Amino acid sequence: MTRTTMLDCISPIDGQVYASRPVLSSKEAFARVEGANIAQRAWANVPLDERIATVMRGIEILGTYADDIVPKLAWQMGRPVRYGGEHSGVLERASRMAELAPEALASLIIEDSASFERRIERTAQGVVLVVAPWNYPYMTAINTIVPALIAGNAVMLKHATQTLLVGEHIEAAMHAAGVPKDVFQNVFLDHALTAELISQRAFGFVNFTGSVGGGQSMEQAAAGTFTQLGLELGGKDPGYVMADANLPAAVDTLIDGAMFNAGQCCCGIERIYVVESLFDQFVEQAVSIVSDYKLGNPLEESTTLGPMAHARFAQHVREQTQQAVSAGATALIDTALFPQDDKGAYLAPQILVNVDHNMSVMREESFGPVVGIMKVRDDEQALQLMNDSRYGLTASLWTQDIERAASLGRRIETGTVFMNRCDYLDPSLCWTGCKDTGRGNGLSVLGFHSVTKAKSFHLKK
Repeated sequence: MTRTTMLDCISPIDGQVYASRPVLSSKEAFARVEGANIAQRAWANVPLDERIATVMRGIEILGTYADDIVPKLAWQMGRPVRYGGEHSGVLERASRMAELAPEALASLIIEDSASFERRIERTAQGVVLVVAPWNYPYMTAINTIVPALIAGNAVMLKHATQTLLVGEHIEAAMHAAGVPKDVFQNVFLDHALTAELISQRAFGFVNFTGSVGGGQSMEQAAAGTFTQLGLELGGKDPGYVMADANLPAAVDTLIDGAMFNAGQCCCGIERIYVVESLFDQFVEQAVSIVSDYKLGNPLEESTTLGPMAHARFAQHVREQTQQAVSAGATALIDTALFPQDDKGAYLAPQILVNVDHNMSVMREESFGPVVGIMKVRDDEQALQLMNDSRYGLTASLWTQDIERAASLGRRIETGTVFMNRCDYLDPSLCWTGCKDTGRGNGLSVLGFHSVTKAKSFHLKK
């Protein structure tokens, strides 16, 4: 695999290099790992309540960097400044994981008698590598960083090149809070060096969020090492609107779930199925909402839809849309409403009808501001279509009948089932997926199990 010496973040705002950082040499990287291993042993001996307090101080300090973070995020990945940073989500997730830690990390007592003491303890994995994506660069990273540090691990963060500066902010905040320098490290690695480190069993656990191809590369690098991997990969999340749905709420929420962040959300809505009786009304209202968006420079407060993170991502969505239209789909959004579409990173949003599952836009991940909407007869047809996907992250069901939603949800091949909401991570619940979306558990009590190992004690008195 070819080595890279510099990482360049190309800004979607103007297509120019916004930031560059040198990649560590192999020798430097392995030295960092050794320093992390030494520091981790001391960190694991710090009392749990002190580790929690220190990590949460780091989260609080990170929040004070918002004035610097927000415009830099716009420059790096294109999110409009009007939406602020991600600190509210970071704080919600970190706070809940901190609250869950004593329960999640407590020993499971099997016996404590005059004859035996038998228990199962949770122990740190050692050094945890977090390979974070660019689309929600703070929240996705924090999902693993916080429980890993609280559980007594050292953490090395390798962030996506598109959000090259994010790790530096997190590192500065954690160090300012008192997390030792070698316990939390932001590192600049290329793909080849990352694979080399994993193949040499440098880490106890690796958490990767990204593409299916990236996840396959992680598994190939870890082959034979028995390194534990957590993989959150692609998605093609469906929404299903039933006859008894609150229609205005369904339209507002699902379209926002499809279009927010220029459609670049891990659990964003990528396909919508609407019962026949509501289909025309749903589509009409959806078109009205999307037609009012303002595509433009994300540094301007009036912009509601920024550029995609990179021109090649936008080109993928354009090709999917063009293929669908050529195969008979109808595009409902007048692109003349969005003169800012420059055929590069700036991409007009689109709604497609007359779509089917022979079209890539309904089967393969788009990760952009386009959504196909299909008419369905009943739950059985909707179920068949929702499961007709190689991905399985979330599904969003719209009905007033909670039992119907739960019953249908049990048959959907997905990690999370929503009723009357979408595009949200509840830190009290396990974040997981199936099929090509990957494997592993994040957040919740189970998120601590990923970053720890079980150790049994059988003590005869």
